[in-house]
Amino acid sequence: MDIVCALQTFMRVVETGSFSAAAADLRRTQPAISRQVSALEAHLNTRLLHRTTTALALTAEGEQIIPMAQKIIEAVEALTETTCREGAAVAGKVRLALPTPLGLYVSDRLGTLLERHRGLSVELIFRDEPSDLVGEGIDLEVRLGLVADCSLMCRRIGWTTAFLVASPAYLRGRRAPETPEDIGTHDCICYSRAGDARSWSFSNGAEDVAVRIAPRLVASNSIAVHRAVLAGNGLAVLSHILVGSDIADGRLVNVMPDFPPSRFAISVVYPSRRNLPMRIRTVLDFLIEIVGEDPLMTPMSSH
Repeated sequence: MDIVCALQTFMRVVETGSFSAAAADLRRTQPAISRQVSALEAHLNTRLLHRTTTALALTAEGEQIIPMAQKIIEAVEALTETTCREGAAVAGKVRLALPTPLGLYVSDRLGTLLERHRGLSVELIFRDEPSDLVGEGIDLEVRLGLVADCSLMCRRIGWTTAFLVASPAYLRGRRAPETPEDIGTHDCICYSRAGDARSWSFSNGAEDVAVRIAPRLVASNSIAVHRAVLAGNGLAVLSHILVGSDIADGRLVNVMPDFPPSRFAISVVYPSRRNLPMRIRTVLDFLIEIVGEDPLMTPMSSH
C-alpha cells in the first residue's frame, strides 16, 4: 500500500466531510476512496472514522493522526519539489480564502495561472472574517490590517486603497462632506466585518482620523454595499477594485478626496512554517505578482 497516498486520501475525506466529495475532488470513484481509507485503517490496526449512512465522524485515533499525517504529506511534497527537475509540473488543489473585492480581482486574473499550470486547481472562498485554516483545510488566506495570530506565517503583499463614494443622485440637493466631521449629517452604508466598531478611518496625510457612524444600512457583503451606493442610498467606503470604474465613468463620485480612507496592510497567512508545497508556493507567488501590478495596492501609491 502507498501509505502517503492513503494519508492524502484520508486527509481529503476529513477536509471535505464525505467519501463522495473526496472522490469528486480527487477525480476517483467513491468505492476506491472508501477502500483506500479502509486499507489505511487495517495497516494502522485502528479505526479512523465512524461511518453511518448519513455522516462521517473522526474517532479519537483519527483526530490524533491528523497532525502527523499532515507533516508526512508536507515532507514528501517538499522532497519531491527539491528533487524534481526545473520546470516540473505544479499539480494539486489550493484552497484560497480572501475578501470579496480581492476575490474578484484574483478571479479576473486566475486564468493565466491555470493556463500556465494545467495540473493546478484553485478553490476561491470569499470571506471577510478570519478562518480556522487548519480546521477548515484552507491553504492560504488573505487578511486586511493587523494579523494578531502569531502562530501563523504572515507575508505582507500590499496595501488597500479605498474611496468614500456616493452616487450623483444621492448628492443632488445635498452638500457633500468636506471633512470627516461632516459625515455625521449623511446617510451611511456600512460594510460590516468581524470586530467592526461601526467607525470609518480617514487620513489627513499625517495621521488617521476615526469617525463614528450611525449607519442607515448595514451589509456583510461588499457587493451589496456597492449596489446600494449605486442606487443612491448614501455614502460608503469601498475598495478601489469595486468602484474605480464607477468613479471614472461618473456613476459614483469620489467624495472628500482630501481625506481619503486609511490604508491597511494586505497580508497572506498560512499555517505551515516550513515545507510549503509547490502548489501553494506557486499560488502565493502569483498573488504577490498580481497585487504588485496594481499601483493602488503598492506602498507609495496615492489617490
